[in-house]
Amino acid sequence: MGFNLWSFILENLEAAGGIGGYVSISIIGFSLLSFTTKKNHDKLLDQIGPNWTHPIIGSLLGAIPGCGATIVVASLYKNKKISFGGLFASFISTLGEGSFVLLGASNEANVAGNLKAYAIITIIGLIVGVICGYLADVLKFKGYSFITSINDVNTHVVQKKQNPLSGIVIEKIGVYSILAMALFLTPTSIMSLWGGGIDAISSLTSGVSVSLTVTCIIFYCLSTVAYKHHEFYDKTDDIKHIILHTVIDVAMVVTYVFIGLFVANYIIDVVIGPETFDEWMTSSVYIVILLASLIGVTPGCGGMIAVAVAYIAIPNFPMAALIAAAIATSGDGIFPLLAQNKKDGLIVSAFGFVIALIVGYATLALGF
Repeated sequence: MGFNLWSFILENLEAAGGIGGYVSISIIGFSLLSFTTKKNHDKLLDQIGPNWTHPIIGSLLGAIPGCGATIVVASLYKNKKISFGGLFASFISTLGEGSFVLLGASNEANVAGNLKAYAIITIIGLIVGVICGYLADVLKFKGYSFITSINDVNTHVVQKKQNPLSGIVIEKIGVYSILAMALFLTPTSIMSLWGGGIDAISSLTSGVSVSLTVTCIIFYCLSTVAYKHHEFYDKTDDIKHIILHTVIDVAMVVTYVFIGLFVANYIIDVVIGPETFDEWMTSSVYIVILLASLIGVTPGCGGMIAVAVAYIAIPNFPMAALIAAAIATSGDGIFPLLAQNKKDGLIVSAFGFVIALIVGYATLALGF
């Protein structure tokens, strides 16, 4: 059967919208928590704990099944509330959507899970994530001053709208539309963490997921027109502006998730093809580890899902290759990071790939 571009686009719009459901929960929830903390304690929540705890916190967040946690960590890093080591640890330890495949709860792969493999990879990912996170912070590979970041927030001024009509559309229509769709998708998004859903409204959920992605893309494009430089941290005690800023963050993430999914899935499903992929995954074990790392480092979760399915479906597929892919993948959290800071996104991906090869070949030598 030939390739249907329209169906392919719709599938990726729906997938991005489904991810957007729990992304919205995570990002909006954290923003409201920060706002409430500030109001109750009359001070800005500047970071999520002492600096030395960030690699541990980041690694633990990354180990949560799915990509929602890494997206939240990318948002924390953007707002200077977690160190680079915490960010790096989170991206090292995450399995992305591949975790659902190994747990047997994936809507994208009709295969039985492997809990033993999931447990082994999660433990290794946590340990490697913490170690790499501490190395990044101790060596001052990347960092910033929390004190400076707090002062910067307090001194930001309201950015004038560059296009009043676009501003009205964003603030009066776009925000409420995205919030309403995200709220509707919340129950399904939570249930999807265990591979569940609400069958009675599955068609409606698919339609809302597609609509959420399309709305986010339009919303994010309009926001770049309405607000030059995308900087308006103005009144930190104004819930209206907190929500506006948060929704634009959500729209940006969903937009880049769609772009990443579209490109990654097109390369894996169309350019490479399933037959060629299977041939690659049954070649020399050393080559398989290299290929698994390369596939895992591709932006998004598509690569990790493919490697996890290969591990379960292909006899004698090396555990070391699955471990390497898990270390290399950054999940969907890489999209907002690349959108906000391409340099850091490329650094995380490049060093993650190198560490994946080291850990992959080391675990092979140890008999995994």
